[in-house]
Parts: sequence; structure tokens; C-alpha cells
Amino acid sequence: MTDHDARWLNAKSYGLAILVALAAMAAWELIVRWRNVPVYLLPAPSRITQAFWAQPDYYLQALLVTLGEALGGLCLGAAAGVVIAAVVSLYPQFERGVMTLAILVKSTPLAAIAPLLTIWLGFGPLPKLIITALLTFFPTLVNMLVGLQSGERALRDLMRLHRATAWQELIHLRAWLALPYLFAALRITAPLALVGAVIAEWTGASGGLGRVMWLAYNNLNLPPMFAAIFILSLSGVCAYGLIVWLEKRFLRWKA
Repeated sequence: MTDHDARWLNAKSYGLAILVALAAMAAWELIVRWRNVPVYLLPAPSRITQAFWAQPDYYLQALLVTLGEALGGLCLGAAAGVVIAAVVSLYPQFERGVMTLAILVKSTPLAAIAPLLTIWLGFGPLPKLIITALLTFFPTLVNMLVGLQSGERALRDLMRLHRATAWQELIHLRAWLALPYLFAALRITAPLALVGAVIAEWTGASGGLGRVMWLAYNNLNLPPMFAAIFILSLSGVCAYGLIVWLEKRFLRWKA
């Protein structure tokens, strides 16, 4: 398959996805109008669009706040996952204890932790960063650990034959083999980071999409709430697409 054919197939798949989304929005609009659904129960897409265009700066500023928190938490959680996975790969005797603690963190409901962090740390960005980091830490840790332990024995024996130390083997072999696993984790955690930031904002924030949703919910004003939800969803799609694009650029050697 030539590059031209590949680009054509990608454009075709994106076009089909857009058509499906537009068809779903049109069906939503028709059903709401046909059934005369009250706006406080389910607003039509046209009402949601009007709510956004009535004050686009308001939503864009909130989006920037949420994106900053999500990016900071994603970097923090991914870095912790990568570092701990590297340590565990060098010292396998710690794997059971580390994974037990990681599963405990993963199993703890973040919606219950978020209010406590807000009480302890205030309404600033720090609680949002911590919640987002906790949400993105576990997938990164698991994927990186699998990637670092997936090196072919023949390659590892070759490294040892050349008297490579454990650190040299980690840096020059295992880390490269684990890169696809890292990007696979980022595909999951990048959209999750946005969700974590919004969950943290629900417990108290001076800005962000989570605050927009919370204020709209308290006032039973659903069009702004759905507008914020749509913006968050589109941001998650864009974040996923960005990770895929970066993966293709950084892993050219894998193709």
C-alpha cells in the first residue's frame, strides 16, 4: 500500500466517523423536537450550540484551566509510573509489594478522595494535579512494567555477553522495547486525565469545565452543562489523536 492510499483510507475513515456523529446529532435533534422534551431534561443540540456561542470565551477559558490541570497530572502520574516500573524491573523482588500498593490506589474511589484533598490543600490546582496523577499512574505502571519485562531473551543474553550492566541493559534495550507500551498507556491515560481534572473540579474550583458543569447543574441549566460535556469529549478525542500522531513520529523504527 502506497502512502497516497494510506492517506486516502485515513481520510475516508475520518469522514465516516464525522458523518456518523452528525447523523447522531441530527437524530437527537429530531427526537427532542418531535417528543417536545423539556430543555431542563434534555436540550437539543441546537440549544447546546447556542449556549456555547453565547459566551465562547467563558468555555474556552474553562477549557484552558482543565487542560493545564490534566496535562500536569498526566505528566506527574506517567513519570511516577515510568520511574517505579524501571525500579521494579531492576529489582524484581519489590514487584509484589509495589503492585499491591498500586492496586490499592487504583481501587480507592477518587470521588471520595477529591473532597478530602480539597479540604487539606485548598481550592488551587494541587488537588486536581494529585487526583489526575492517581488516575493515570496505574495504567502507565502496568504497561511499562510489561514492556520492560518483554525483552527477548536472545537480545538480553547478547547484552550480558558484552558485559552490559543492569542499568545499561535497561537504558539501551529495555527502554526502547517498552516505548510502544508507554504510548499504549498514554492512549488510555490522556483522555482519563481530562476526566480526573473535571472530577477534582467538582469538589471545589475557581475555574475549569468541572466548575462550569457544577454551576449549570445547580441551576438546572442543562444547555451550558452539555456544552461543557461536549467540549470535554472533543478534547479527549483530540488528546487521543495527538498521542497516536506522536507515536507514529517517535516509533518510525518500529514500522
